[in-house]
Amino acid sequence: MPFTITAPAPPVPIAYNGPSDSDSADSEGDIDMGPPSKRARLSTKSIVTPGEIVTDDPQWMRGHGTYTSPLTSAILSSVSGTLQKTNKLLSIAPLRARYTPEIGDLVVGRIVEVQTKRWKVDLSAPLLAHLPLSAINLPGGILRKRTSTDELAIRSFFSEGDLLVAEVQSMYQDGAASLHTRSLKYGKLRNGVFLAVSGTGGGGGVVRARRQVWTVLTGNGGGEVDMVLGVNGYIWICKHSRGELVEGKGGAQVSIMRIEDVVGESMYSNRNDEIGPATRREIARLSGVVRALVERGVRVDEEMVMRGYEASLEGEETDYEYGEAGGENGEYLGGERGKRVVETALAAVHAARG
Repeated sequence: MPFTITAPAPPVPIAYNGPSDSDSADSEGDIDMGPPSKRARLSTKSIVTPGEIVTDDPQWMRGHGTYTSPLTSAILSSVSGTLQKTNKLLSIAPLRARYTPEIGDLVVGRIVEVQTKRWKVDLSAPLLAHLPLSAINLPGGILRKRTSTDELAIRSFFSEGDLLVAEVQSMYQDGAASLHTRSLKYGKLRNGVFLAVSGTGGGGGVVRARRQVWTVLTGNGGGEVDMVLGVNGYIWICKHSRGELVEGKGGAQVSIMRIEDVVGESMYSNRNDEIGPATRREIARLSGVVRALVERGVRVDEEMVMRGYEASLEGEETDYEYGEAGGENGEYLGGERGKRVVETALAAVHAARG
């Protein structure tokens, strides 16, 4: 029998059920729940949810995190986050989002794929980053064009699962980042612990700061520990490596201009050095401070990490031994102790800023 195809019916508009800024109660105390007129939430501190009306004033333009209603001119939110206004442009910064690479960012990444002339690197971004073979230092500090021999030995430099610190050099049209490690402060990471923190969007997490890498002189005999805060939310805490001057053969000092001659052979080594119990304890303490900051939505930068670490050391005995974990003087920085550490760090920061 013949059949007929009819056009789909238009969607029924969803009425706004939330109170507006101009809502007023009548004589019985009921609130008018009708649609708002010229609604505009422009406070940068307001939180919006997906599908919520931001404004229906036609003078505003929609930006990232917003969309326009197909039936009206209202601008609605597509994510949960904080509302931001730039002139007449409205955008929403999500509370939790993947990292958006920017040129010059210092990032910590993990190799996930080895190709012929490049590596694919996970940066917690929407797309995997690219590390070309031509963008790394060869062992020995040799500056030359990469040959087919280097391509065959590409897995001896970085292989799947290796961690590295690099810098975003450029961006591709699809939004993927291109990295480079052509500096003595970049390269493969060893002798430490890896942390991945959330909150890269609007609620805490690692923030861009003046310094992303520094050395901490720890207490309790832990020695020096290096902190690497990747802007992408990946953190590396490790035993301190020798700085601008290193000892060469026979105890002679080698300047930074010739440091490749000494460390070139071990630049891509996968073997960790021996780390003492005291250093391991302080590395664990620093990682606990970072976790405590993230759990309470506090930014993670050099100032907050150092204030939190100093607060975690207060009240501890100088003859603290590694085997006495737990209790108020243990390494565990969660629960109420972690809360007190963060509160003490925030108070110290506010006092320092006057």
